[in-house]
Amino acid sequence: MKLGFRGAMEGQSAERASMNAVPEHLITRIDHVGIAVPDLDEAIAWYGRAFSLKVTHEEVNEEQGVREAMLGVGDSESSIQLLAPLSDDSPIGKFLARMGPGIQQVAYGVSDIDAVCDHLRAEGIRVLYDTPKTGTAGSRVNFLHPKDAGGVLVELVESA
Repeated sequence: MKLGFRGAMEGQSAERASMNAVPEHLITRIDHVGIAVPDLDEAIAWYGRAFSLKVTHEEVNEEQGVREAMLGVGDSESSIQLLAPLSDDSPIGKFLARMGPGIQQVAYGVSDIDAVCDHLRAEGIRVLYDTPKTGTAGSRVNFLHPKDAGGVLVELVESA
């Protein structure tokens, strides 16, 4: 029986918690860190004042129930993603009610989301969607269950 990060975190032996890693050429970068916020405009203004971050993309994603903004970090390809709920019963609305504002997910850029998801499923890692959903700017996204990733909601992002 293969155990994920959860098993390793609970004191299982390294051998029992071993798994075959996703081939490194499929993971390309840290794409963004997602931060849940109650008010998108207020958060954009704060990050602009505090860190001189500028909005590189903004959209409403009805399927995910969010109004979001991507803020570029320096000259890197990484971003901060600010996520405000469209309703209290959206995933971000529920997150804010349960946890308050803060880091909601870490996203890794991938070159082939289908291959990465298939690999992780074969290793016993729960991937939330059977097929990727549409993410920011037409990207394809999927998520790993936090209980299988050390308590972190991991997003996989294949750019459009």
